[in-house]
Amino acid sequence: MPDWVAEHVERYLATDGDEGHTWRGVPTLLLTTTGRKSGERRLIPLIYGEDDGAYIVVGSKGGHAFHPSWYENLVAQEDVEVQVKADRFSARASTAIGEERRRLWALMTNIWKGYDEYQQSTAREIPVVVLIRT
Repeated sequence: MPDWVAEHVERYLATDGDEGHTWRGVPTLLLTTTGRKSGERRLIPLIYGEDDGAYIVVGSKGGHAFHPSWYENLVAQEDVEVQVKADRFSARASTAIGEERRRLWALMTNIWKGYDEYQQSTAREIPVVVLIRT
């Protein structure tokens, strides 16, 4: 994890999201997955949106050719942990497809304009993930 990401996570955790929830003007949550190879817990801050009680995140990895590790982890194990500000909870992750993906992609590109650029720079379809509290 790059230093700036580690610092973001530290501030978020230390202040229950009072510092770190908003990053560059957009909301972020903390997602914890289980490493598909290591079995270790992996925590990452992600930009999010909300849709009908679910939290939505995007596996962009800045438009790289491969999915981010956190996404591969939740594909292998859909049970995750989420923190939004001080609210910590278990959730089930699923990848949006078809019309749901198109609708949620539009929601997320309204939050972070860069997602469209990222999609144009890679041949893979960038996944949109729905996190539902369990």
